[in-house]
Amino acid sequence: MKRELPVYSIEGTDFVVDAANLQLSEKANPENVIPLSDMRDVGDGYVFDYSPKEKNIPMLFSDDTDVRTVKIPELVQLDPVGMSEKYGCSIQEMQGKTDFSLMVDQQALGRRLMGQLPTVDIAGHTFFVDIRMDMLRPKDDFLSKGIVFSQIDHFYDDDRKVYTIPYNPKTHEFQDLDHDNITSIPKDLIVISFPHESALDPIGYNRKGGWDETYGLKETNVKSHFEAKMVDWKETGIEATIQENINKQHKQQNQIKQTDKEQKSQKRQRRGPKL
Repeated sequence: MKRELPVYSIEGTDFVVDAANLQLSEKANPENVIPLSDMRDVGDGYVFDYSPKEKNIPMLFSDDTDVRTVKIPELVQLDPVGMSEKYGCSIQEMQGKTDFSLMVDQQALGRRLMGQLPTVDIAGHTFFVDIRMDMLRPKDDFLSKGIVFSQIDHFYDDDRKVYTIPYNPKTHEFQDLDHDNITSIPKDLIVISFPHESALDPIGYNRKGGWDETYGLKETNVKSHFEAKMVDWKETGIEATIQENINKQHKQQNQIKQTDKEQKSQKRQRRGPKL
């Protein structure tokens, strides 16, 4: 039997506490949602501006003058059962825990705050997530240029929240393709996929951006190690580019042959008849 979710009233309107999705949804209108990420975390709860008229955080440039500051308790208080199910612990184990201590891996957090950089395994080689140097830095390979984030920004998929890049496993480097001239899949390269640097090392990313180092950790969490995903070349769309380039080369070759043929014909015509 499906569990009935708890309800919390905000300025006379009932909202269902959805711990699984970290949000509140209006009971009478489930599509009206207030995500936890849109609220301000104040340690012992969450604060946000609320419009009784819109029954939500007021829209940007809203002319609503009746906006109130609302504070709600932490989710461990609003829905302890839902939080225990989401994070795999018993109600007893949750005693005394805050949202932050439950939602964030405290051991991984401790290691990172002590200076340990997160790592990524890429095709069997370990890389350090070095936000300060703007790169994935290969371990034990000081000759490699590694994978520089600023050089692969155009390979980032905002919908999937991942980079998907060509990678040279021998040099441990990102290696771009010559999309205008490529006519076959490179045999010395593979394709890999891994998360954005804000997910790989949210603490380092916060420090670099000048934000509090624990900002947003409830949404991203902290991990000490990742593994890059191997991607099939067929999933990249490069085969279509290769075929276009092959067709383009064939067309150019045919044009050259046609031009040579026309030039030879013109030479024969200029010679005139023999005596």
